[in-house]
Amino acid sequence: MLFKPESEEDTKPPEVRKPSFWSRVLKRMVSLAVTLVILGGLAYIGWYAFQPKPNGGGGGRGGARLDLPVPVLAATPRIQDVPVYLDGVGSVRALNNVLVRAQVDGKLISVNFTEGQDVKKGDVLGEIDPVIYQAQYDQAVAKKAQDEAQLANQKLDLARYQQLAASNAGSKQQADTQRALVAQQEALVKADQAAIDNAAATLGYTKIIAPLSGRAGLRQVDQGNIIKAADATGLVIITQLQPIAVQFSLPQQQIVRVNAAAAKGALAVDVFGNDGVTVVDTGTLKGIDNQVDPTTGTLKLKAEFPNAKFQLWPGQFVNVRLKVETLDKAIVVPTSAVQRGPAGTFSYVIGPGDIATAKPVVVTQQNEHDAVIASGLSTSDRVVTTGFANLSDGAKVLIGTDDRAPTADLAPRKRSRSPDGKGGQGGQAKEGQAKEGQAKDSEHRGRRERGEGDQKGQTGPAPAGQQSGGPAKSQP
Repeated sequence: MLFKPESEEDTKPPEVRKPSFWSRVLKRMVSLAVTLVILGGLAYIGWYAFQPKPNGGGGGRGGARLDLPVPVLAATPRIQDVPVYLDGVGSVRALNNVLVRAQVDGKLISVNFTEGQDVKKGDVLGEIDPVIYQAQYDQAVAKKAQDEAQLANQKLDLARYQQLAASNAGSKQQADTQRALVAQQEALVKADQAAIDNAAATLGYTKIIAPLSGRAGLRQVDQGNIIKAADATGLVIITQLQPIAVQFSLPQQQIVRVNAAAAKGALAVDVFGNDGVTVVDTGTLKGIDNQVDPTTGTLKLKAEFPNAKFQLWPGQFVNVRLKVETLDKAIVVPTSAVQRGPAGTFSYVIGPGDIATAKPVVVTQQNEHDAVIASGLSTSDRVVTTGFANLSDGAKVLIGTDDRAPTADLAPRKRSRSPDGKGGQGGQAKEGQAKEGQAKDSEHRGRRERGEGDQKGQTGPAPAGQQSGGPAKSQP
């Protein structure tokens, strides 16, 4: 097979024609025009998005809108004396707690108290068999009678020897010896009396006596058992409940303040109940510990309470507040009027024209109800206490009363009305349109979710939450 050789003309590459000057200019103008159109469209969309929407109530002129006043409650600062308290946590302790134990060994023949009974000092709580100790007492009494009889006889002999010695019929030495025997016998009689007292005391220990007034605990030994003085359990524990003590702690930073207040007089201490609000008893500070606990950095204090209604019980944990001073003629506002921002505490003060202005304040102390203002407010001001959800600095407010307090919105929204003030029918129309729009949105959302479920291969009716327009549950 023969091939025709290529010529040099055929092997030359085709000539590339350069675009003319006008064609390049035309292309640049077209691209510039397209860019300008895109930028203009984006600018128009942004401008339109930030334009105020016309009022949908059907009564506005030119789409204008005015903000409604924010409904609030207001209060006036008041002047009053405010007590200053230091809060602490403590535990209730009995002033006296006694373990009643037997002082002699023997059989417990009777128990004369009931568990949980209030006993008085001197009451007989139990009795030990006294037979052995009664015999010891009788023996000591008999021994003394014997020694007293010998002493009487020796005294008669001493009188005879003294008469004989005086008439030189007898020896003076014999009289002196008899005098010494009489002195010895008198000492022996005194020893017998001491033995009688000891036996009487031991016999008295067979009756177990309450050493103080208080409440008896649970019985540790039952009747009929042998009870010993060496037993560690004892018979019963008696706890004094009236009065009662509370030991609590305060931070070490308050030591100087507490000592200065205690130097002026007795300090009142309140104890709160289980709710942390109700004061169940009021007592007096009795003692301050002489050192700070290095492990906790706190100082221990002890207060005494009458506990008339037995609302305090040993071992109970309680909240305590100590009154250290009273602020005279302080400016007080409700705690809800004090707000906190990035720059500190402030309050909304209602000025002329019912315009709320944020004003910085300095708070000395506050609790759940009242706040003491050191500076920033006066008694002529009016401060906002409720309705902060839609409130801002410079907003116009509508002051309500306590019986018509404004309710807080869960989702705050902008309130508006038409400039001509006709908000009745327009408001109803807007409310109806909003409800109708919500219904349509729910219906469209339910259809869209059912369609998505069919696309995923789901069969059967949609779940109840999807049929009602609620959020669809994710399928595994």
